[in-house]
Amino acid sequence: MAAPEPKRIEPRQATPAPGEEVRSTGRLPDTMLDEQVERFAVFSGLVAGVWALTLVVHGVVYPVTVGVVLPRRFIAIEAFAAVTSLAVFLYVRFGPHTCQRKVHTGPWFMVLNAVFIAMINTWATQPTTTTLGKLSWTTIAILVSAMIVPTSPRRMFAASLVAASMEPLGVWLAHLRGVPVPSPLNTFVLLLPNYICAVIAVVPSHVMQGVGRRLRAAQELGSYQLVELLGRGGMGEVWRAQHRLLARGAAIKLIRPEVLGAGGGAEGRVLMKRFEREAQATAALSSPHTIRIFDFGITREGTFYYVMELLAGRDLESMVREFGPVPANRAIHLLRQAAHSLADAHARGLVHRDVKPANIYVCRMGLEYDFVKVLDFGLVKVNSRAGRPGTQETMLTATHTTTGTPAFMAPEIILGQNDVDRRADVYALGCVAYYLLTGQLVFEAETPMQMFLHHVQTPPTPPSQRTELPIPRDLEQLVMSCLEKDPNRRPQDAEQLFDLACGCCTVDVWTNQMARTWWETHLMELTGPLTLAEPRPEDITRAVLIQE
Repeated sequence: MAAPEPKRIEPRQATPAPGEEVRSTGRLPDTMLDEQVERFAVFSGLVAGVWALTLVVHGVVYPVTVGVVLPRRFIAIEAFAAVTSLAVFLYVRFGPHTCQRKVHTGPWFMVLNAVFIAMINTWATQPTTTTLGKLSWTTIAILVSAMIVPTSPRRMFAASLVAASMEPLGVWLAHLRGVPVPSPLNTFVLLLPNYICAVIAVVPSHVMQGVGRRLRAAQELGSYQLVELLGRGGMGEVWRAQHRLLARGAAIKLIRPEVLGAGGGAEGRVLMKRFEREAQATAALSSPHTIRIFDFGITREGTFYYVMELLAGRDLESMVREFGPVPANRAIHLLRQAAHSLADAHARGLVHRDVKPANIYVCRMGLEYDFVKVLDFGLVKVNSRAGRPGTQETMLTATHTTTGTPAFMAPEIILGQNDVDRRADVYALGCVAYYLLTGQLVFEAETPMQMFLHHVQTPPTPPSQRTELPIPRDLEQLVMSCLEKDPNRRPQDAEQLFDLACGCCTVDVWTNQMARTWWETHLMELTGPLTLAEPRPEDITRAVLIQE
């Protein structure tokens, strides 16, 4: 059995326009499809105007100026054609369906107009050698549609043949009614231009498809191939991916728009803008301890995605759960690196708002072990007091919502205060340090509400009373200061926390050799040359997996 063709992530070229959906394009790229659908809408509107004009001329002008009254069925056909064309225009221009679905209307619209023309030439009037010998409007409908309607050459050829056959079919039906008509051979010769145009109609469609393929090839220069599904959660999926040209490994996080509350119209546009602004803000962070974002965008199916560096290691939650609490010197080593990442974010006016062990990743980077990467700035918020007044909240930080994880949530977030700032991240990082040192949460509770009440009201127990491992006094004081209920009594940002952590002199240094020894003992498969053997899927970007 042949292996399935790998999926690809290909970014859209721009944020969708107002009221527009993110579309599946079939063979044509989005940019070309959008333009052609717009042209098709204009074309159908012009056709409706032409039918309306002929209706006025034949129904009003002719009787007044020439004294000729055309048959009622002649006028009825033109009126019905004008109304139908107007309906097609309204659907293509304002319809709720995707562009891919709308383009299927094009060939049918051409055939429908050919039916109206055939009815006028063979039913509303008698089909004679004189009337059929004139160049039919069907030829114009076929040629113009071939240049306007976005469809494949095969579909265009089939639709054009059907459209060209409408007048011969009308002549045959007239013959069945007993109306004198030209002979079949004469009819074929007279209507041969229709079939010639049907063949010619393939050329514009073929040329357009060629241009589309070349444009798609150009767009794919920056695309990624999805190689292996690493995990699936409540918000979407995480894939191991590879850049098609650079052969660079990456982790792609796919987020379903409905999970983020993406609706249609203005709400969807605002969400896309927030997603774009958030990804740009995260990508601008320069700390080596912040996850690097290579790319971001929206797939044709409307799914948000991040392309991030592929990490080999463990998140702190799974590491502590599997191997137990860490010694004080290792805990302060990890805390300093996490604080370094958050300090960079705070200096740029960003608040993470979801600092927790699952979002702090310990990995191997080249020859360095226990290298920390802070992940998932998905709840990031711009802090107006950090030099960006008036900036709106980003994606998941809507008004009147509580964001974060209950076990690591600062009291001011739980109480719904409007002035939540960088000190909320300091509180959460204190909870992370507590978890590292003790292997336990600061507060244990059976329900989120009980957890919220503990964070707001209950004084935390010092970590030294909940573990047998020795904890130096200055480190314990630092952790307890981060867990103060009053934000004013905590370190005021991650930079101050970083400085305090570096000042814990009573803690022995956790060296890279000590870290390597631990990895060789517990994660031996990740200590060899990573270029020769791929790490196990469960050891890759586990903290990037979407939280349920």
